[in-house]
Amino acid sequence: MAVAPLFQVRKVIDYAITEIPKEKIRMGIPNYGYDWPLPFEKGVTKAKTIGTVEAVQIAIAHGVEILYDETAQSPYFYYEEAGIRHEVWFEDVRSMLAKFNLIKEYDLNGAGYWQIMRLFRANWVLLADQFSIVKER
Repeated sequence: MAVAPLFQVRKVIDYAITEIPKEKIRMGIPNYGYDWPLPFEKGVTKAKTIGTVEAVQIAIAHGVEILYDETAQSPYFYYEEAGIRHEVWFEDVRSMLAKFNLIKEYDLNGAGYWQIMRLFRANWVLLADQFSIVKER
């Protein structure tokens, strides 16, 4: 499944605004993805954490198409390596824009990123286009 499927993020926001004033809420945004070896076995299978650039490089290297889940609003793809099938979910500008639109729709205070050190230049360009950026200490 996607790292942060939009319908699940919406459910969390819907609940949060019943308990916390929306002007105090900042949405967490993942800046990473997961590469899962298949089949998944609970407690056994471990995903590799990857960034957007790495995800795209993996798709290119294996000649596979990057798909987009409209419900989750997230890109994903499958590939095979050393006889093991993999499922990869990650964030791209489409999924980031969907999350940014939720921030605006709910008039939240802003956002913060998980795994900010994974370089994904297009995200920062999109962020600057969508919001006034305020750096806090």
